[in-house]
Amino acid sequence: MKLTLKETLFLGFCSVFIISAKAALRLHLKIPGHAMFFTLFFLMIARGSVPNRLAATFTGLFAGIIAVILGMGKGGPLMVIKFVLPGLVVDLMALVLPGLFESVILCVLAGGLAGATRFFSIWLVDFAMGMDPDIVMQHALIKSTGNILFGMAGGVAVPVVIRKLRAYGAIPAAVEKKSIITKKE
Repeated sequence: MKLTLKETLFLGFCSVFIISAKAALRLHLKIPGHAMFFTLFFLMIARGSVPNRLAATFTGLFAGIIAVILGMGKGGPLMVIKFVLPGLVVDLMALVLPGLFESVILCVLAGGLAGATRFFSIWLVDFAMGMDPDIVMQHALIKSTGNILFGMAGGVAVPVVIRKLRAYGAIPAAVEKKSIITKKE
């Protein structure tokens, strides 16, 4: 699972773009989960562009470490979990569904599932802070609903961007998928 310099730089740039979008869009929109839009967009772009099974997880790990170093959020070192869990879901979905980044519907589904992981990280951070369990559950449900919706919205543009990157030669062309069922002639 060696990465080339180009692939490593691409994952690093995606991580920096995630953090830059979070920092630039620290708008008080009063809508929970709006930061998940760019987080999942760049995680899915990273996985769709780099042919490594853990590309989105590495991107999430890099973004989480940068977020901890910059002191973004209230989670402290638990901030890494907020980026790694969606990356793991994106990587798992890409393994299960080989044509994930060619279908808008599958990318929306993957974005929703990856956004749902924010429930666990929100619950863990709130529980670790000593909040009342009922409030922790309500807070996690409300915030994760917004994260799911914005994660789904972030997945909408991924197939188009991946196609354009392939057309311009910025990333390698998709490898043809072999079918399990072969035709006999």
